[in-house]
Amino acid sequence: MREKDFRFTLDEAAGALGDFGTLLPIVIGVSVATEMDLSRMLFFFALAYIGTGLYYKMPMPVEPMKAIGVVAIAEGLSAAEIAGAGIGMGIILFIIAISGLMGWIKSIMPTRLIRGIQFGLALTLGWQAIRMIWGDPIMGLISILIVIFYAKSTRLDISALIVFGLGIAVGIARFGAPEISMMTMPEFILPDARSLLNGVVMGTMPQVALTLGNAVLATALLITDLLDRKVKEKELLLSMSAMCLFSVPFGGFPMCHGAGGLVAQYRFGARTGGSNIISGVVLLAVAVLFATPHLELIIPFGALGALLFYSGISLYRTSTKTEDMTFTAITGLIAFIFGMAWAFVVMIFAHNIQKRYKKSHTD
Repeated sequence: MREKDFRFTLDEAAGALGDFGTLLPIVIGVSVATEMDLSRMLFFFALAYIGTGLYYKMPMPVEPMKAIGVVAIAEGLSAAEIAGAGIGMGIILFIIAISGLMGWIKSIMPTRLIRGIQFGLALTLGWQAIRMIWGDPIMGLISILIVIFYAKSTRLDISALIVFGLGIAVGIARFGAPEISMMTMPEFILPDARSLLNGVVMGTMPQVALTLGNAVLATALLITDLLDRKVKEKELLLSMSAMCLFSVPFGGFPMCHGAGGLVAQYRFGARTGGSNIISGVVLLAVAVLFATPHLELIIPFGALGALLFYSGISLYRTSTKTEDMTFTAITGLIAFIFGMAWAFVVMIFAHNIQKRYKKSHTD
């Protein structure tokens, strides 16, 4: 393995933990609200991190599909319905990838719209971070101060490592060391027709637009912005399809990539595929030995919120690289208030109206 593709250093380790602020709250919330097994979900996240690190040879976020996660927590979906939603997403992403539909989808989504989705995601991450910090203000404030100190310093930024280490120490001091809880072997889950239909309607449909915009187009754009590399949208579609189809039938949660996760990884030091492998090894150890629904007590949400908040700021800065800040800001606000899907529908319509108006006045 070439060093430029895989490094296992302190900064890569810090970047490896950067995306956990998004992953852990959603996955733990799903575990508490549904019958999904936390250890199995983390086990498949670990495999996905290691696999994507080896394939892409650079930081590549692996996150729970947020729309499906929100619906699962709010509605208490069954494991079969969540599997149905994930299988539906896997099939749709595969069809889009091999049919070439992504080229057409990309052609109707201008860069300013993608930047607007990034802005909306920045607002969403910031709001979620504030809620997490509000519930644990002392830990949150201390964690933010640590992150800011390293952001202003010329030292190697290992703030994510320090915040996680401090958070775990505080969690153990508050609630005691976690008990060893060995993971049970994954079991095949075949959703019946009703569960499959419910999963697709309630989970897959709200997720599609968010995945195409944020996990495909926005992530591909950010890879170029941050890492000066290019990844084809088809590759992202196929890797997400594979992560869903090979994990959810065995108790995994639907997974995707994401612009916010990439910014978090990069912000805290990730530059190579080594960061993904480190993430995978950490999650694998937790999944096999310590995954219980009470894991949220060991890692205080104040610490996770601080990392999430700073990632939101970094994503906001990226969103300002737009040719039309007004359009981008409106898109972001609609995405934040009403959801990503509404932002896509409304602002694609607005973009086409504006384009026709300009064309008619030019002619």
